[in-house]
Amino acid sequence: NVLPPCLLLALLLLVPALPAPHERGLIFNLDTGELCLQSAQCKSGCCHRGSGLSLARCAPKAAELQECSPKSIYGVYYKCPCESGLTCDADKSIVGSITNSNFGICKDPRGSDGS
Repeated sequence: NVLPPCLLLALLLLVPALPAPHERGLIFNLDTGELCLQSAQCKSGCCHRGSGLSLARCAPKAAELQECSPKSIYGVYYKCPCESGLTCDADKSIVGSITNSNFGICKDPRGSDGS
């Protein structure tokens, strides 16, 4: 079994066109503002939608004192989770997790204000 020369040539031309694992792709490693279905697709780690009827787009994670959501089982957020090192001080009830409505505020757990 030998590949026809035209097929072999086509394969050799396609190999350099394949994306490297860390380059931005059509499905993963998406930039802020790009459409997404899951947070795992976004560089930021947050696939955000403004309402139940809006399209979800990659968004930056919430900064200190901004509204946030704890980690969602759905992978799409109405409020993005906190940036690294911050915790989302929110109601972590079962109902809130299911309805994706358990919002809170990002706080630094090492904060000296005691709250």
